[in-house]
Amino acid sequence: MAGPTPQRRFQNPALFVCDIQTAFRQAIHSFPSVVQTTTKLIRFSGALSIPIYVTTQNRARLGDTVPELASALAAAGPDLVRADVDKTRFSMYLPEISSQLPPGSEVVIVGIESHICVTQTALDLLQAGHKVYVAADGVSSSNKDEVPVALARLRAAGAVVTSSESWMYECMGDAGIPEFKSVIGVVKDTMKDTKEAWQGLVGSKI
Repeated sequence: MAGPTPQRRFQNPALFVCDIQTAFRQAIHSFPSVVQTTTKLIRFSGALSIPIYVTTQNRARLGDTVPELASALAAAGPDLVRADVDKTRFSMYLPEISSQLPPGSEVVIVGIESHICVTQTALDLLQAGHKVYVAADGVSSSNKDEVPVALARLRAAGAVVTSSESWMYECMGDAGIPEFKSVIGVVKDTMKDTKEAWQGLVGSKI
């Protein structure tokens, strides 16, 4: 007799990409690692048809989302990018985005800056009853010493501070799901980037 059909662990996952813009390229600690981790999660989201929400902060002044991520988002498909919103508010939890999230969504956040926009986004999501994951290998700030302080605060507030790869596997929950082989391809392709991001952004900081 066949066993139960494999089911994903998360029912309503979402990827939040926070303000990874051209003007920040030289200002943010380990910026290339933020881009690498975000690219991996965008590819993962494409493989599992997970909705993606993107913001920029004052785009006219600080520039568009960096080209590397714009390409990855285009490859994921227009149906998955549910919002690409410019903002002046620090939090990503804007009406254009919050109205699309099912109750109790499992949201992973990547982007900048850890102690400002990422923090305020996470706090708003938690207040609204969503499950919040912060990818420690995908967030940073201009002052690298701000990062561990922000992560400690978010952990205390109820967010799960984790790695991008851990969130990916928890999101799936079962190697028997049909998309698993595609995800393994993403993991293998980005293994070097994952190690570099971990060393550059995390180390012993969490």
